[in-house]
Order: sequence, then C-alpha cells, then structure tokens
Amino acid sequence: MKAAVLHGPNDIRYEDIDTPPIADGEVLIEVKATGICGSDIPRVLGTGAHYYPIVLGHEFSGVVAETGNGAENIQKGDRVTAAPLLPCHKCIDCQLGHFSQCKNYKFIGSSVFGSWAQYVKVPVQNIVKLPDNVSFEEGAFFEPSTVALHGIFNADFHPGFDAAVLGTGTIGQLTVQWLKILGAKSITAFDIDDAKLEKAEAMGADICINTSKKDFMDELNSLNGGRGIDYVFETAGVTFTQKLSLDIVANNGTVCFIGTPTADLTLQPAAFEKILRKELKITGSWMSYSTPFPGREWMLTADALAKKALQCEPMIYKRFALSDIDKAFDLYRNRQAEGKILLINE
Repeated sequence: MKAAVLHGPNDIRYEDIDTPPIADGEVLIEVKATGICGSDIPRVLGTGAHYYPIVLGHEFSGVVAETGNGAENIQKGDRVTAAPLLPCHKCIDCQLGHFSQCKNYKFIGSSVFGSWAQYVKVPVQNIVKLPDNVSFEEGAFFEPSTVALHGIFNADFHPGFDAAVLGTGTIGQLTVQWLKILGAKSITAFDIDDAKLEKAEAMGADICINTSKKDFMDELNSLNGGRGIDYVFETAGVTFTQKLSLDIVANNGTVCFIGTPTADLTLQPAAFEKILRKELKITGSWMSYSTPFPGREWMLTADALAKKALQCEPMIYKRFALSDIDKAFDLYRNRQAEGKILLINE
C-alpha cells in the first residue's frame, strides 16, 4: 500500500510499504480522509516521534476492507471511524473505565502505525460506525470532537452557566460548539487571531476577545461587572492562557485544562493564591474515553454530526491528497496553516 512514512525529523515520504495484516478481532480500514493534529506537528517537524520509520495519523474515517475472526456486527463495506487508543483493558484503570490513564496503552498513529496510509488496522471494539448522512471528512473530526466533549464532562459542566474557551484552534472551536449544544448561558472565546475569533463567533461564541489588545481585561470586566466566568476551558496549552484561566474564572468556578502544555509554567504566590481565595475547582482532561469503551463522547459525536449540530466545514483550512503531504507540511513550516488540514486518499 501507499503511505506517508516519517523517516526522521522533517523527513516524510510518500512510498510503498506492506499493508498491515490483521489478526482475530481486528479490522482493516481503507482510509478515505485523515486529519493532521496539532500533536503531529512536533513529531514531523521536530523530534517528537517515538521511533522511525513511523506512519502517523489518528483522526480518520474510511470503509471496512477486511475483517478478522470475531469481528461481529462489522462487515466489509461499512463506513466507519475508529478510536485510536489501544488500552490494555486489563489494568485497574481500564477496569474502572479510566482508559486514558492505562499505563500500558498504545496509540494508533503514535506508538503504532496510523492512518496516513491507504489502510490502517484497528481492534473491532474501537470501531464506530458513521451515520449514513455523515461524510468521510466529517468522520475525520470524531476524535478531536470527543477530546473537547471529554473536557466538558470532566469539568462537570452544567447548562445555564457562563463558559469561556481560551484558544480557538480546532479543539477550542469544537469546545465552543459543544458548550452551545449543552446549553451554556453565554460563551466567551479568547484568542490572539481575529480570523479564528470570527469562526468561533460563527460557531456559537457570544463574545470574542482578542487577548493581544492591551485593554482586553477591561473589555471583559465591562461585560460582566468583573464577576468572572463560571467554567473556563483552556485549550491552547500555552503559559499565557494557562495563567489567564485563573484570572478570568469566577469565585467558586471551574478551570479545565485541555491543551497540552508547551513550556514550563511558574505561578507566583499571588497567582497561586487565586486558587485558594476563589476556592476554585481545577481539573485536567486527557484524551476522550469513557465506559463502555470507547465511550459516550464517541456516541454523542456521531449523534451530533448526524443532526448537523456540529459544523466541520468552517474548521477545514485546506485539503491535500495524501501523496502531497510534504506540501501540506510546508504550511506548518511557514506558519501558514490557519485551520484543520485534511489528507484525502485519491
């Protein structure tokens, strides 16, 4: 089969490799659409890959091409996506349904070969069927959608309260959409990019604040009297927004950190004291799984996409043939990627 193979830092090649053989309980998927995740960028352009050569990619959809023994209820030709997490299903965390905390997990497109290829193999229990009216491109958004929704669940979000989303990349925009679906009273989006904020507004944000402006806190305080925001979701993973979360959250509010950190975070005593004085609830969110595996996040995403409650098209910046993946990464090399890039198998 053809695949985009990473041979080393900044060395990705479209070439022939063996099609992965499947065992009992596994399914071979012919990949139709697959996304480039923010976590893939340091793996390709830096030294973030676990080993070389490796085929990355974990946001994907396609058609079942082959099934192994024991693949019940899945047939050749089914339109599907799949959860990329490969937990052991045996450890205490897995038994408790905390699959993301499995100490023995592997991950499609990270520790095992992924979806930047014509075919990818997955365990049958990871399969999620696409509703008939959900496209393959929409199917490639299942995984990031579930990441956003898992964070909202971890924050124990309740409808009727104000919410904020810091960072309006793909995860941030999906978080905005899910908060809208789940009944947030008001959603405030924060970013340094006006174009991203415009998209966030189109997807349901009631207020958009550009944090590159010197007076952005005055703007926020003028809107809610300085009370703060009940639920704050940090999706950017940068020091500025991590610290800002503690500033803008209301007394007795909740901060959920979804964005993967990119640098050390140091809190001065006065900043840390806000956690104490405001009596904040601080939680993290890692990946997107619950019981029964892969979890309610995946089933609810299927339902929301089928009902067209989630918008995917506005988040897509460009589409490339998988064979042109190196050209796609030129956008990241030149800092020109302004949204989700999808790779399409011709």
